[in-house]
Parts: sequence; structure tokens; C-alpha cells
Amino acid sequence: MVNVPRLVVAAPSSGSGKTTVATGLMAAFAARGLAVSGHKVGPDYIDPGFHTLATGRPGRNLDAYMCGPELIAPLFAHGARGCGLAVVEGVMGLYDGASGLGELASTAQVAKLLRAPVVLVVDASSQSRSVAALVHGFASWDAGVRIGGVILNKVGSDRHEALLREALEESGVPVLGALRRAEGVAVPSRHLGLVPVAERRAEAVAAVAAMGERVAAGCDLEGLLALARSAPAVPGGAVWDAGGAAGGGVPLPAPSRDRGAAPDPAPQAPEGLGSARPVVAVAGGAAFTFSYAENTELLAAAGADVVTFDPLRDEALPPGTRGVVIGGGFPEVYAAELSANAGLRKAVAELALSGGPVAAECAGLLYLARSLDGLPMCGVLDAEARMTKRLTLGYRDAVALTDNVLAAAGTRMRGHEFHRTVIEPGAGDEPAWGMHRPERRVEGFVRGNVHASYLHTHWAASPGTAARFVERCRG
Repeated sequence: MVNVPRLVVAAPSSGSGKTTVATGLMAAFAARGLAVSGHKVGPDYIDPGFHTLATGRPGRNLDAYMCGPELIAPLFAHGARGCGLAVVEGVMGLYDGASGLGELASTAQVAKLLRAPVVLVVDASSQSRSVAALVHGFASWDAGVRIGGVILNKVGSDRHEALLREALEESGVPVLGALRRAEGVAVPSRHLGLVPVAERRAEAVAAVAAMGERVAAGCDLEGLLALARSAPAVPGGAVWDAGGAAGGGVPLPAPSRDRGAAPDPAPQAPEGLGSARPVVAVAGGAAFTFSYAENTELLAAAGADVVTFDPLRDEALPPGTRGVVIGGGFPEVYAAELSANAGLRKAVAELALSGGPVAAECAGLLYLARSLDGLPMCGVLDAEARMTKRLTLGYRDAVALTDNVLAAAGTRMRGHEFHRTVIEPGAGDEPAWGMHRPERRVEGFVRGNVHASYLHTHWAASPGTAARFVERCRG
């Protein structure tokens, strides 16, 4: 049974202020000494970075499309274990989900799966009495969704706030906060959304602190905490365990360590997997910020010594590296710096060509290409990548077309694409995936022990993925 007090922060539409309010709530309650867990509905990688700053704990995703509805409560319990409050930031509008699939992957579905009360953030900048009709409609649309309160955002004045509160008295939904239009808390955006924390850490720290102060001043924190504590227990919400999910039942070691940090004591690997803990180098730094916390935890639980390296700064792979994982991010922004680091590019290429396992997603795919926007990259793949104006975005259903370091042929996976780049050709002689949604096509590259694709995947949905990769590293 999951008994963590919890709130889902939702909105009628994107752009209403969910990230500001959710992150501000996390920061405000953390400043009070409460252990807070931050979660994001959907596949977004960037918002959880701000949640991490606000709470001091890994930000986590709850994606009912990629992981399945049955894993939402266990993954929530895993992330929120030991906390006095969990704040779940929604995605898009409250009832918006995977295109053409009803409520699947919507904020509303996750709220129902967690039996969590919803706080609706409303952009009140261009309305007064109409706000009551809007809130009434959202509150009555689905009887399974409990909207426990409203936070009014972008309120213009005391008079404006009074009119809004008066109108909402008729709705029966309490107002739990009113935030004025404010400068100084906005986070800059670019072609794929907000600029990640890792690229402007000092500014992000200041922005999160400002969000916390603004929310603490404008919201009824006691009322919000009482609402969170009113959430009933979630039946069947066993805590997800990375060690058990990885198949070995091994206690979870420390998930990662940075270059230069003292090594973690090496626990015994699961029986049958050998005694050595192969070093798996995971790309990080400003250019590679997209990763799910559970992926790294699964690698560690499967017996790997996970070490983070920065392709912008490190001139060599970590000592003893047996495999490399390169996730998503913004290599197009840092193409010149990545290209200039010829020593690391050569090290990655040599590892790949010698048979070392390499798993690359999206940004990692571009980094393994011959070039990106005309600048030399690792040259592992016989392909050229470039930036475009066209956004490719959406959930995907895929099947592995050949045995590879992540999956056996025929393995079905769900994932997500999110990029404004293209790679030519789009698939190698041995494609990584056969896509079945939204259209049929082949995509990505399998070359020896290299797996490179645009598809982002959440390994909690297929925990054997990490174990398979680590086993190839031992080989």
C-alpha cells in the first residue's frame, strides 16, 4: 500500500504555469524541512532536472505509455520512498494523453492510478468570472478525477484576485493560491523546450529558489499539505525494486559516481553473472542531459560500476570502461566543442570497433555519426547528421529487428521521439527497430555491439535490457 501524501499539479493547457508551481511547491516544502519527491508525467527529461534542484532527490518520470499503467504506482512508491510529500507535475492539459488513445498517458490517468488529488493551475490573465465555468468543466468531466483545489496564476491585481475568488466560490473548488505576474522566475527556452539545469546551473538554482519563495508567499501551504495527506492508500502499489527488476535480486548499490570520486564499495554481483563489476560509462554533462534515473539504477543493480563522463570535457573514457551508454540531450548546441574533443571521439570509436557494447539514444546517435552539421563526430556509423526546422515528436511502438546489446530479435518496446535533427541514412543495413506507430518504417543502426537509434526508451518497462547490456560488457 502506498501511503505517501501526494498532489498532482495539472492545468487546462500547456503554458499555464505547471512547472513554476510544481517546482515552487517542491522548493517551498523542502525549505520547511520536509522530504519531498518530485515526479513528472510523461517522457519529459528537462522538468525533472528542476525537480531535482528543488528537492535534492532524483526527479522521476511516470509514463503510462512507455512503462504501462501497472508500473505507475510501483515506480511512484520507489521514487517517493521515505518522503513526507510527493508532488507530481502533469503534462499538457489535464485530460490530454497519447494521441488517439483516449486517456492513456494523460495526467488524469496517472492521478487516478495514484488516487491523488489534483491541484489545477489556471492562467487567469484574461478572465474573471469565466474562470468558474472553466474549473467546473474540468472538475465534472471525469468523476474519477478529484480536483481538490485551484491555484490562480498570472493574477493582475488585488481587485482581479477578488473577482476570481468570488466567482470560484460558486464552483465548490477551493482557491489554494494566487500568484501575481512576476519577472525573474522564468526559465529560458529554445528549440526543444526549457534549457536544462546542467547548462546554466547557477541561474537555475536562483530560479528554483525564486519559484519556492513566490509559491510560499502566494499559496496556502498548510491547505495544500492537508489536501495531499487526504489521499487514500493505493492498493497493490508495491515498491518497484531495481535489484529485483534486474533479475538478480541484488541489493541496489549506489547508482553512479562521477569521474574523480572515490569508488563505491563493490558489492557482490548476482549469482551466475561473474564476480567482476564491469565499468559502464554513462555520458553526462551539458550536452547529454536526457536520462531516466531508473535506467542507471538498473545498470548498477545488474552488476555494473556506473561512472559518469562528460564528452565536452573528458579526453578519455573512465579507466577500465567495458561499455558506454550515451543518452539524449543537445549535441547540436555543442557540436563544435564535441568535435574539438578528438581524444574522446577516438576512444569511443576504438571501443565500439573493438566490440565494446555501446547504447546510444537520439543525441548519442548523432554523436556516433561521421559528422553533425558538417563537424566531425565519432565516425562509428556511416551516416551524417544535421539540424533541421522540423520537429519530430511522439510516442512510438517498436520491435527489435535483430539480436543486439539491448534486446533479442522480436522484443517489443514502447518509446518516444523528440528531436529537430535528421540522420542520413535513417537506418543501417541492420536497423535497430521496426516502427509500428504512428507509421511503419525501419530506424536506427545495429553494428556489432553498437545499438544507436532516435528512440528514447524507459528501461523499467523492460528490465532485462540493463541486465543484457551488462552481461555483454562482461563478455
